[in-house]
Amino acid sequence: MPTPLDPSTDPAQNPALDPRRLRPEDWRALLSPLEYAILRESATERAGTGRYLSDPGPGAFHCAGCGARLYSADHKFHAGCGWPSFWDEVEPGALRTVVDRSHWMVRTEMRCARCEGHLGHIFDDAPQTPTGQRHCVNGYAVLWVPAGAEVAATFAAHRRDPGRAGV
Repeated sequence: MPTPLDPSTDPAQNPALDPRRLRPEDWRALLSPLEYAILRESATERAGTGRYLSDPGPGAFHCAGCGARLYSADHKFHAGCGWPSFWDEVEPGALRTVVDRSHWMVRTEMRCARCEGHLGHIFDDAPQTPTGQRHCVNGYAVLWVPAGAEVAATFAAHRRDPGRAGV
């Protein structure tokens, strides 16, 4: 079973590890309770309470579960919706979309293509962006890795103290 301090059992620190093989108890050992609820149970943080509402600076946003690179900081914009917003994924195939029919509506849900973690939803309501889309992302579903920083080191620090590292 993974422990937050064992890099060999953390898919964010060990790219050879297939995160789809992790059991719920493995994910619970790696993620904070809020990260687990969002990524593994499709929960949503309350608007205005998540990480990265402001721009943290140059770098990339990675899946807080498996470490996959999902968004460039260059694609982040302020939508005023209460969640971090991006206009496109870092490269085609980083995300997987599914139809979400929950809460009496039809939406496009986005998931991490590597670990299937729930990230948020995509809306076609951002004409000010190059794609016209707003990827409305739960801040606790991603971890910002500053430009020039090592992904594994950023995740190791975050796993030790999820309230401090990567924020």
